[in-house]
Amino acid sequence: MSENTKVMRAKDLAGALRARTVGPVHTPGDEGHERGRTGIQLMDRHEPDAVVEAATAEDVRAAVTVAAAHGVPVAAQRTGHGHGVGMDEGILVDTRRLSGVRIDPERRTARVEAGATWRDVIEAASPHGLAPLSGSSPDVGVVSYLLGGGLSLLGRRHGYAADHVRSLDLVTPDGEHTRVDERTGPETFWALRGGGSSFGLVTGVEFDLFPVARLYGGGLYLDATDTPDILDLWRRWADDTPEEMTSGVSALRYPDMEGVPDHLRGRPIVQISAAWSGPPERGPALLAPLRSAAPVLMDTLRELPYADSGAVFDDHDDRAGFRGEGLMVRDPGPEALTALLRTVLADRPFMSVVWLRHLGGAMARPPRTPSAVGHRDASHALSALTFTGPDGVDTAAMADLRSEVAGLFADHALGTSSNLSFGPVEAERVRSMYEPATLRRLVELRDRMDPHRRIHTNRPLPPTV
Repeated sequence: MSENTKVMRAKDLAGALRARTVGPVHTPGDEGHERGRTGIQLMDRHEPDAVVEAATAEDVRAAVTVAAAHGVPVAAQRTGHGHGVGMDEGILVDTRRLSGVRIDPERRTARVEAGATWRDVIEAASPHGLAPLSGSSPDVGVVSYLLGGGLSLLGRRHGYAADHVRSLDLVTPDGEHTRVDERTGPETFWALRGGGSSFGLVTGVEFDLFPVARLYGGGLYLDATDTPDILDLWRRWADDTPEEMTSGVSALRYPDMEGVPDHLRGRPIVQISAAWSGPPERGPALLAPLRSAAPVLMDTLRELPYADSGAVFDDHDDRAGFRGEGLMVRDPGPEALTALLRTVLADRPFMSVVWLRHLGGAMARPPRTPSAVGHRDASHALSALTFTGPDGVDTAAMADLRSEVAGLFADHALGTSSNLSFGPVEAERVRSMYEPATLRRLVELRDRMDPHRRIHTNRPLPPTV
């Protein structure tokens, strides 16, 4: 397509949108276009013809309707944490203006708009002594997190976040704005909770809150130089903890460069992160065995309000270019974990981090209302991340490391993780995110609801099962 044709198409789409929306509309070259298309992920960015900053749910509906009329795709984005495949045409809905949160303390629920982040929800719920099933980073968008299932700090105690969704407001691919729950749209309600965003654009969602005001949690940063079995030690410790304990372990080598604290600079590090939502006074004793596992370089474990729960995993949400291989695994043995540590901590010319998250507990049990979340029998979620340099290139060496890490768990892998895969995901890997019967239902529903594939998603379902 010629550049002139693209410019004309963008102009036509912008004109149609401006006639129907309250929020501003941007085309390539506008500051708002650049802001709207750029999330935390700097690789594979969206290249839409137009960005609409939706100010109302009706703006979202207008974007879907205009896209259908012009035969172009439409997508929504808030933070871009779950970004996969960038769009190269069409309309991108920037939902940041739709950040409303309403808490019902008596029913212990929250109703949020499409652009709310978990930080918005936590700040609104905390004064009532309530907490959502938020994840490791409070700056992640609520909607995308829930559509992918949602690995929560309280997950082993209460299950996947998607299991506790009560209803969703959805603009379907044909432009209908509807509310779906287990009574009004059971098949769509099932699919949206863990099955991704192939079924329309969500404008709002209601979900449960839980009476958790405080945690005992944080991180232990351990020197991994002479402790090859430390990952297996963590695994055995985690398997014996109550369901009120959610934990994860990261392995990385901090670069030897300015800006990195001296006690971490250039060192091979294992970071054990833990969130204990039981009686806070029991936390120190439960975590004591880990403090003696290796030399402690930094210890941030403490009692903290749930409002500060982002300090547990201490995720850094700076914009960066990265790719990630995510797997759901079952019962990884000591050999795989020792090999993983050796592989990850080798000195390399790029930044990488691999982490394991302990699952099980309530996450392994079927919810009261079935959802599309896959691989509930996984004991751990694995993520292997590599970060690009200033050139933004995903090198062969980076791809090789991710593949090598995945290969170590070939005998333990159940499938791809929908939450922890970053960057383009091949159709075969998308298939492996779900059990065959679940995938078949999702694809059949997508084909009925969006036969023309107007909804652009981070993890496109395969065309056939």
